[in-house]
Amino acid sequence: MSNALRDQLLKAGLVNDKQAKKAAKEQRKEANQRHGQQQNRQAEEEARREAQRAQQEKAERDRQLNQQRQQAAEEKALAAQVRQLVDTNQVPDADGDIAFNFTDGATVKRIYVNEPARKRLSDGLLAIVKIDGRYRLVPRETAEKIRTRLPSNLILLNEPKPAGKPAAVDDPYAGFEVPDDLMW
Repeated sequence: MSNALRDQLLKAGLVNDKQAKKAAKEQRKEANQRHGQQQNRQAEEEARREAQRAQQEKAERDRQLNQQRQQAAEEKALAAQVRQLVDTNQVPDADGDIAFNFTDGATVKRIYVNEPARKRLSDGLLAIVKIDGRYRLVPRETAEKIRTRLPSNLILLNEPKPAGKPAAVDDPYAGFEVPDDLMW
């Protein structure tokens, strides 16, 4: 009850002081209950939103972790395929005493090959592949397969020399061919 109404009722004698205090107390109690229920509903709603957000974050983390695991498994499978290709198709009789220089990234590396292997490397018929820290020679077809799977393992694959390619008209060095026995 508002104070003005309570005072009027007390003056009229319709209620006594004890009843007025009891009514005011009940009003406060009801207001507190309504306020408490409203706070409880807000707290429950906030907790529900927080739980839903946490669940969505967990699902996103799980999805990313699964994607990383799947990508790692695919990379491992590709590496195994490349290793198998190299093991089955490497050129076994290429060891020799002629140094063949090539670049691996920013460093110049050297392998020792025989004369036919050196010529085939220069002509683009053989390629150099790096597997497990070792350099191996493989045929061009195998190198193309490796390029499609893991291009980072393919170290050197020269373009084949076109047969009978006409010299450019404005090439000042057209009359000077590179000798076959030139090694760098």
